[in-house]
Amino acid sequence: MKKTIKDYLLSFILCFAFLGVLACSSDKENASEATIKLLTASTAKIDFDSKENTSDITINSEAATWTLTSSANWLKVSQTTGTKGSIIVRITASENTETATRTASVTLSSNEAKTVTIAVSQTATTVVTGLYPSYNTNPIAADASGMGSSAVELAAKIKLGWNIGNTLEATGGETAWGNPKVTKALIDAVKANGFNAIRIPCSWNQNLENAATAKIKMDWLNRVKEVVQYCVDNDMYVVVNIHWDGGWLENNIIEAKKVENNAKQKAFWEQIATHLRGFDEHLLFASANEPAVEDATQMAVLTSYHQTFIDAVRSTGGKNATRVLVVQGPTTDIEKTNKLMTTLPTDKVSGRMMVEVHYYSPWNFAGLTKDETWGKMFYYWGNGFHSTTDTERNATWGEEADLEKNFKLMKTQFVDKGIPVLLGEFGAIRRTTLTGDALTLHLNSRAYYLKTVVKTAKANGLLPFYWDEGSLGNNGFGIMNRTNNTVFDTQALNALIDGLK
Repeated sequence: MKKTIKDYLLSFILCFAFLGVLACSSDKENASEATIKLLTASTAKIDFDSKENTSDITINSEAATWTLTSSANWLKVSQTTGTKGSIIVRITASENTETATRTASVTLSSNEAKTVTIAVSQTATTVVTGLYPSYNTNPIAADASGMGSSAVELAAKIKLGWNIGNTLEATGGETAWGNPKVTKALIDAVKANGFNAIRIPCSWNQNLENAATAKIKMDWLNRVKEVVQYCVDNDMYVVVNIHWDGGWLENNIIEAKKVENNAKQKAFWEQIATHLRGFDEHLLFASANEPAVEDATQMAVLTSYHQTFIDAVRSTGGKNATRVLVVQGPTTDIEKTNKLMTTLPTDKVSGRMMVEVHYYSPWNFAGLTKDETWGKMFYYWGNGFHSTTDTERNATWGEEADLEKNFKLMKTQFVDKGIPVLLGEFGAIRRTTLTGDALTLHLNSRAYYLKTVVKTAKANGLLPFYWDEGSLGNNGFGIMNRTNNTVFDTQALNALIDGLK
């Protein structure tokens, strides 16, 4: 049958209509895509500690409306709905009284935008005093064998100390900060090159078998004991401490944390002291590292932490009954220690206590790695070591006279009263991006600084322990190459040894 003109016109109209439907469908899809609006939260993850806590997040929305929901009833949001614009919403976690970490999520959604999920976690409760078990489970009678030296007599035997920095205190494990595991060969090399004392910064809080009971893993206690043995086998004196350790003590020297932290301090030191009780006077214990204290109120809390340390160690008996113990000044800063450490904790054994301070002054020379608003980096330190061409990098404070003044404060305050002072850390970085004469002058001034610190320390009765964090590159403190147990920085080592002469 023949198609008429009318038929062709009808087909053409139908085809045009079909194409129109397709076009409309496409337009609708494009329009749908165009309606996806920006919806963001200022964070994708929130980590709470065990206490009741809050965290503020900022929501930015191009969407007309949005909703915010929590997946758990212990997690509340201050606002569940909102509109276009920017707003701060508070997320509150109730106290976690359980002994396991818990997780949840907060979901930000809108029918105009992609959904945003915020992951939330909260650590388990920290058990406070009275709830940690006692770890002084087998106290023994005092054992005076090998413990004949008083703190003053022991101090006379310590000539020059070395820190195994950034190693046994490293967050994540002994090798996490780039240093190899400590070996007997390394300690042998340190001894062979003029050091007769070792300070071992140690972490414990990250090495717990059970956080709820503050029980330290036995393999970690054994590892620390192994390293101590390397030192004692070399007739070296060795200091074991609780270092930064995540800041649980050092960053919380406040009344609100006093009870909780004293409970943990007691639990930790009962375990450490018991496990290392067999070592003779070559081993010293140190309460903390650089406790952050700014005023007399905080100093009183720090004194309570030190008192707990002393009491816990003494309670275990054996050689710990008379072991020399080291307590840290506020922030281990000499001027703060002089001002705030007017009384010491009590010890039922007389003459067995030392005080610890650190010295990185002026920081502009010893450790500053970029210019700050409060001061510029110093490349050159000391009389006869200033640059005539790079004058803005010469030290303008903290040189020989200030060094002498500071160490004299410690001599008068403690040493002259029969309380030796451990200079637990000191040092200065190498600035090896310098070149030519500038590098030579910098390294020579650094060597002079190290020699002068040791010389002035010894003259005032302070016991110098160089800070070696293993770094051999620019801005590093490292003297020993720990990969092959050789001396990397001979100039710095010779300067330290010269300071003893």
